Amino acid sequence: MRFGLCCLFVEEKISFRTTTAKALLNLTVKKRLEKVSGICLHNAKSLLESVKTVHRLGIGAFRISSQFFPRMTHPVTGYRLEELPEVEEINDLLAATKNFSKNNGIRLSFHPDQFIMLSSPREEVTENSIRELCCQADWAEAVRADVINIHAGGVYGNKTQALERLSGVFKDLPEKVSSRLTLENDDISYTVRDLLPVCHALSIPLVYDVHHHRCNPDGLTELEATDLAAGTWAALKREQYCHISSPKNGWSKGNPKPHADFVDPKDFPTCWLEREMTVDVEAKAKELAVARLMGELGLVRE
Repeated sequence: MRFGLCCLFVEEKISFRTTTAKALLNLTVKKRLEKVSGICLHNAKSLLESVKTVHRLGIGAFRISSQFFPRMTHPVTGYRLEELPEVEEINDLLAATKNFSKNNGIRLSFHPDQFIMLSSPREEVTENSIRELCCQADWAEAVRADVINIHAGGVYGNKTQALERLSGVFKDLPEKVSSRLTLENDDISYTVRDLLPVCHALSIPLVYDVHHHRCNPDGLTELEATDLAAGTWAALKREQYCHISSPKNGWSKGNPKPHADFVDPKDFPTCWLEREMTVDVEAKAKELAVARLMGELGLVRE
């Protein structure tokens, strides 16, 4: 079993920079490209340092922020990597990240923001979502990330029709996107039971989030949901991916959806133990939470 860190660190001196479209719009095109080039170079350096750090900490996976190269797909301030003054150094760093993660067994993934809506009835929303996914697929190819994980999106009054729209869009996606795309059950609309038929029909792996399942149950036990999700990965001969978190205020106090700083080991499904899988730890304390959970479960990697 490998555990994954999501995007950021709290104690390690590694940071990622971003910017806003508003800030970029106030610049000339030349200055704009210089600014985003510096940000992208900084983030490429930080990513390489991140994979080296998680390896040192015994963590086996790292989720890359969807703002890794910020505002790249914006309709006005968007840019291509080859336009940036420091593109060669950036590409060298991405290649170094790819080689390090490959040689040291670090699994990389992306989890785009909630505005990715392949089930939307609005064409412009779907087109923007596809554009963003294609961009992140390019980044994924550059660093050898095998997962781009999304939610099914909104219900829009009819869950069946929404999933039919998603399926129709998926069939036309570029291979660089479709080969990496995964679907995750969420805590409001789509359960494991809802998504399994789509995953089987389209050969999409299902990322099982056990916290979401507990907030939005569907009659399946955690063992059943884990095994059914595992089947979607096994069919493609890929390692299963799951998510774990604990509620900030506990399960008996108020809204259980917000994530806690750490994961209560009692929330870790016993049926996951002894399995070959990747488990992203979605906790506010980041690498501290991953290290604590690994220690509490006796699953520290050598």
